[in-house]
Amino acid sequence: MRVALRRARVRYRVFRGRIARNPVLDLAYRIMMGVVGTVVVIVGIIALPAPGPGWVIIFAGLGILAAEFAWAGKLLHWVRVRYDAWVAWMGRQSRPVQLLVMTGILAIVAGCAWLLGVFSTVAGWVGIHWSWLESPIAHLMPGK
Repeated sequence: MRVALRRARVRYRVFRGRIARNPVLDLAYRIMMGVVGTVVVIVGIIALPAPGPGWVIIFAGLGILAAEFAWAGKLLHWVRVRYDAWVAWMGRQSRPVQLLVMTGILAIVAGCAWLLGVFSTVAGWVGIHWSWLESPIAHLMPGK
C-alpha cells in the first residue's frame, strides 16, 4: 500500500511539473483546483448537520485545496488538530456526558431534517400526512 501511495505521489508531482511549465495552463489548473476544492468543502459543511461523512468531505476538500495553496495546508492542519482534540476530549468524558453530547448532535440533525422536510417526505411515502411533520419553511422551497 505504501509503495502504491508513493508511486501515486511521484506521478502527481510529474504531472503537476508538466502543467507548471506552461503559465497559462498552470493558472487555469490552479483556478480549477480552487473551485473544485471550495465546492467540496461547501458540500462538506452542508453535510455536517446531516447524518453522513461531513468531516471527511471537508477534509477531502481542504486536501484538494492544500495541493495547490499553502494557506489551505495550514488550515487543514489547524482543523485536524482541533478535530483530534475534540475526539480526545469526548473520549475522556464519562458516559452520561458523551450521551448528552450525542443527544444534542442528534437533536441538531433531527432539527435540520425537519426544517428541510425530510420527515414529511418520508412519511408521505407510507401514507402518513401529519401536519406537525411539515417543515415550517416548506413554502420557501422551490416546487412547493
